[in-house]
Amino acid sequence: MRRLLPMLKRTAALLLVLVAAGALNQLAARYPAHWDVTQNALNSLEPGSVEALALLQGPVKITVYATEQDAQLGDIRKLIREFISLYQRYKTDISLTFIDPVKEPEAMRKAAISGNGEMVVEYAGRSEHITTLNEETLSSALLRLAHSRDQLLLYLGGHGERKLDGNANHDLGEFGNRLQQLGYHIASLKLAIAQDVPDNASMLVLTHPQTQLMPGEVKKLLRHIDKGGNLLWLVDAEPLRGLEPLAEKLGLTFLPGTIIDPAAQEMNAPANWTLGTGYPPHAVTRDFDLITVFPDALALDFETKDKWQKHMLIEGGAQGWVSENSARRHFDKRKDIPGPFELAVTLQRTVNDREQRVIVVGNGNFLANVYSGNGGNLDLGVNMVNWLAHEERLITMQPHAAKDGAVTLSRRQLTAISVGFLVLLPLALIAAGFRSWLRRRNA
Repeated sequence: MRRLLPMLKRTAALLLVLVAAGALNQLAARYPAHWDVTQNALNSLEPGSVEALALLQGPVKITVYATEQDAQLGDIRKLIREFISLYQRYKTDISLTFIDPVKEPEAMRKAAISGNGEMVVEYAGRSEHITTLNEETLSSALLRLAHSRDQLLLYLGGHGERKLDGNANHDLGEFGNRLQQLGYHIASLKLAIAQDVPDNASMLVLTHPQTQLMPGEVKKLLRHIDKGGNLLWLVDAEPLRGLEPLAEKLGLTFLPGTIIDPAAQEMNAPANWTLGTGYPPHAVTRDFDLITVFPDALALDFETKDKWQKHMLIEGGAQGWVSENSARRHFDKRKDIPGPFELAVTLQRTVNDREQRVIVVGNGNFLANVYSGNGGNLDLGVNMVNWLAHEERLITMQPHAAKDGAVTLSRRQLTAISVGFLVLLPLALIAAGFRSWLRRRNA
């Protein structure tokens, strides 16, 4: 019996290990959990992508037209399968199907496929084609599919305004491109030609004109407001050039001068920048905690009338002041107005049983191509448009390009690493071995 006791103990220990392993396997299957410990979270989706998946309340079908092998990428299907599995981790009803375009050319023709590896994403009877495989393109496609309807966004043109499809530094091309990625249809509107602002437009984007608007054009703008049209107005520190009646209708005035913000200067930002750091609770800024920058910002002042309900959207210049002399860097209590200030506000009212929405921002530069990449400027602009289009559920952190995990080393650093691993480390190992040999010989 004593001889059998050790064997029984080992058998019992083995059974306990097997039972524990089985229990852990059942728990893992029932309550799956993942931890991504890579430096740049390469094996996880960004919060914006996860929120985009949460908007889709039904199954998503992904069909990939790819051969089993690609001349450059090798097993392309394996790469795509591993990438889509990141999305399936958060949304289990995403189905993935592969079709070989060589073996089934008719299916490729019907789906209008242009190249190997192209995928078609289908949701709620609509589809999107994707030719570039990365998180930003796929998540943006999912956000477009989440739109409840097509949205037409018009921007005023014909007077030197900023263009939503322009590439100049002062234009809003990056902003417009992001909106198009999310499913908005963008077009220029010239009121000198158009009879009115079209009723099918979700909103009108108005930037600062460089030439005087004609009275007839201003009347059409005012009719758009009277009919309950939505408006995003980006006002620069320049003369209104005919838009004074619109400002009067909205009850809008401006504090004289531009904002000087010492908080921005303490962060070595340009002297003409104002930081947007205060976001009172609102759907536009829900869970938004990014700093935004407003070069040459105006301080807004409103006298609400015509049943408008006003809400401050962005506050800035808490330690700053408004000065008519932008070159002066010290507060003059006799001439300057102390902060904080309203940088952007929302206006709401009910017109013809429909909620009308207006956002006025005392700055157009913050969405210009040269500045839109700073802080959360672009995300904030997209949130504004989603709110104006009554698409609050799409207000989310926008998916960005994948983080760059590459390491760039100088020639000196490469030389040091090479010498260390190829020369010093082998010599150290040889020395350690020789020392161990001497100890054994002496022993």
